Amino acid sequence: MIGMTSVLVTGDGRLHDPEQPLLYADDLAARRGDGVFETLLVREGRARLVEPHLQRLVAGAAELDLPVPDVPALRRAVDVAVGGWVRGAGCRGREGMLRIVYSRGRESRPGEPTCYLTVDDVPERVAAARRDGVSAVTLEWSPPPLARIKSLAYAGHAAASREALARGADDAILIGPEGVVYEGPRSSVVIAREGELLTPPRSLPILPGITAAALGAREASLSVDDLLAADGVWLVSAVTLAARVRSLDGERLEGSSAVDVLALLMEA
Repeated sequence: MIGMTSVLVTGDGRLHDPEQPLLYADDLAARRGDGVFETLLVREGRARLVEPHLQRLVAGAAELDLPVPDVPALRRAVDVAVGGWVRGAGCRGREGMLRIVYSRGRESRPGEPTCYLTVDDVPERVAAARRDGVSAVTLEWSPPPLARIKSLAYAGHAAASREALARGADDAILIGPEGVVYEGPRSSVVIAREGELLTPPRSLPILPGITAAALGAREASLSVDDLLAADGVWLVSAVTLAARVRSLDGERLEGSSAVDVLALLMEA
């Protein structure tokens, strides 16, 4: 097993020792989940889809009334973090997972946001999901008020992932009233139907999916029956890219789609 090799950079572009503490105990990221984050794939020495992720971070910060992020500084910090990852021992040729965290900062120092970036190995489960696909279960879901932003208050989505594992599945698909398909706990849902790729509309209380948008999937309302009848179902996200759903609620999905969604995303 490949060990984790971590890089830590603050929003001002300074490299830090990842083994040393960074956050104060009164940082509102830890106390209240008061902030936003983004996760990007580092592949072939580059962070992918940087600008859409930064735009979504800025939009999420505005929704929470956080200080406006310094986007040029964040771009530089991304470059520093990726450079540190590429230079790291054993990191050449491997994929990394880059996280940007932006919080309101310390409760004792209002107006001074906390920002840091980390790069770590992509988990081994990602390679398995890309290669073998995943099993999924449907979970009834009541979206939180901040469903459309990538908030640090992520406990509900984490609980959904744990529930899927407890039911013997790899992942979950969150379902709203009347069987409307929303999203995965950490992914967007994409299906193939009659040669077209479809994804739930952004008008729903879901996170706007950057990866689904890069794929060019058309927005359309989807039901569980649509998933079962589809030519293919995928969970797509920035790091996993695409994991084909091989079974849903224990029912084998025998979709006939020859569309190589993973290859399309690699190209995108």
